[in-house]
Amino acid sequence: MNDRVLRVQDLSVHFKVSEGGFFNSQAHVLKAVNGVSFDLSAGETLGVVGETGCGKSTLARAILGLIKPNRGRVLWLGEELGKLDEETLRQKRKDLQIVFQDPLAALNPRMTVRDIIAEPLWTFYPKIARVQVDERVRGVMKMVGLLPNQVNRYPHEFSGGQCQRIGIARALVLNPKLVVCDEPVSALDVSIQAQIINLLKDLQTKLGLSLVFIAHDLSVVRHISDRVMVMYLGCCMEISARANLYKRPLHPYTNALIKAVPVPDPKLARVDADTGLTGDMPSPLSPPPGCVFHSRCPQSVKRCKLEVPALRRMENGDWVACHRAEELDLTIGD
Repeated sequence: MNDRVLRVQDLSVHFKVSEGGFFNSQAHVLKAVNGVSFDLSAGETLGVVGETGCGKSTLARAILGLIKPNRGRVLWLGEELGKLDEETLRQKRKDLQIVFQDPLAALNPRMTVRDIIAEPLWTFYPKIARVQVDERVRGVMKMVGLLPNQVNRYPHEFSGGQCQRIGIARALVLNPKLVVCDEPVSALDVSIQAQIINLLKDLQTKLGLSLVFIAHDLSVVRHISDRVMVMYLGCCMEISARANLYKRPLHPYTNALIKAVPVPDPKLARVDADTGLTGDMPSPLSPPPGCVFHSRCPQSVKRCKLEVPALRRMENGDWVACHRAEELDLTIGD
């Protein structure tokens, strides 16, 4: 996987937030995404994980151009999306699609499944024949595990898992090259989560898709990701190959997230189940100085409170933003 299709460089999305009364309001800057960089190759899946409020969904929308970044660049197949005119960017969206978190809320309740899935086709190909639309809709429904005879039903007639399959079908109907999955299984039961993840893996293999798969749980992305990026307070803490990350994470925050994953069999539960984290995640309106994680990090030293660690590449090819990465042994036991 050496064919890079997506490149994100120093991407930042900041929002101005006002606090206080009408006559005594104060403006603050919320750094939802702050200097995030990564690459994505053709056919690769990058998992993006972190606690709620760390900027994962904002990053997804900034990549797709749904939110304008304050700084940084998003390059798709070598072209900077932020420099394209509106019509050219609109045409690029055929290759860049998204699957949303809440499967039912993402579907128009007044539209049939056929119309929901066909809407992107009518948008980009207004003169396409109805017969071709119907053929494509039924084909993509079969691809995601839906029955073609359900084409005239409405979203409320389906389960949550089926609604998410409809959302996936809508994303795939234009034959995109990149699909951003914004926590697509967080609202589903565990057994249904596994079905949707397996479906996405099969579709990726069949269609050659590149995926950005967002979740707040490292156990969810483990079986679908080739690499995993860990975010905290809008910053990238680590980008590692899947095999490396789950055996020997480079960042203390990643280590804490892995230890927080519940083990269903009490006989196999780790003796070091304590994550070592203390306190709650700070407000993104007033992040700590230096390393944003130092206020909760059990490995923090004076330097962590003063200097912002740069995201740097390690000898094994993984990336980490931690001053002490070389000296810490964060190996995860079996």
